[in-house]
Amino acid sequence: MARRILVLSLLAITCANLALAFEPSPLQDFCVADPSGSVRVNGFACMDPKLAQASHFSFSGLHVAGNTENPLGSRVTPVTVTQIPGLNTLGVSLARIDYAPWGVVPPHVHPRATEILTVIEGSLEVGFVTSNPENRLITKVLQKGDVFVFPIGLVHFQRNVGHGNAFSISALSSQNPGVITIANAVFGSNPAIAADILAKAFQVDKSVVDQLQTKF
Repeated sequence: MARRILVLSLLAITCANLALAFEPSPLQDFCVADPSGSVRVNGFACMDPKLAQASHFSFSGLHVAGNTENPLGSRVTPVTVTQIPGLNTLGVSLARIDYAPWGVVPPHVHPRATEILTVIEGSLEVGFVTSNPENRLITKVLQKGDVFVFPIGLVHFQRNVGHGNAFSISALSSQNPGVITIANAVFGSNPAIAADILAKAFQVDKSVVDQLQTKF
């Protein structure tokens, strides 16, 4: 009997720990974000639900192509809790990505979300890299209508390999997925990471690091 109680107790503790590892289920219909709220929580505080309007749950303009006239040749139009306050606590968001010919979305990670990408127009080379020590590149060329998943926290990228413009739509498993662009984070941090550290990490001369840091 005592053994059964011990087993059940351990099972209850395990289930409790698993439950705490995920965002809890909503305890009300919605929690419209209140960026001006003084309460500090993991996310945004809720505004009074009686003040919620349709505008808190909608976004217009995702049909409009983003301006890709930049060095990367791509533009991301996010639809997160910042654009739709009603997404707060719901664990989902969207993004439209436009690509000029040979435009890229450089290697980056979403620290809080898995991404599922659908090609709407054009051809995209996509890929992600598995974690250490394997660091295996998993890559594929996608055509219109193809879908690809980038697992949460893994470095991934996209590139337009067609002759014309391309665009895709991504769904992400967080209302605030975050993005860390590898080059910007490593070479453009504020304050800067010491050049000798980066030179040793990348096995290059310090002058190469100095040059790269001037670009970010």
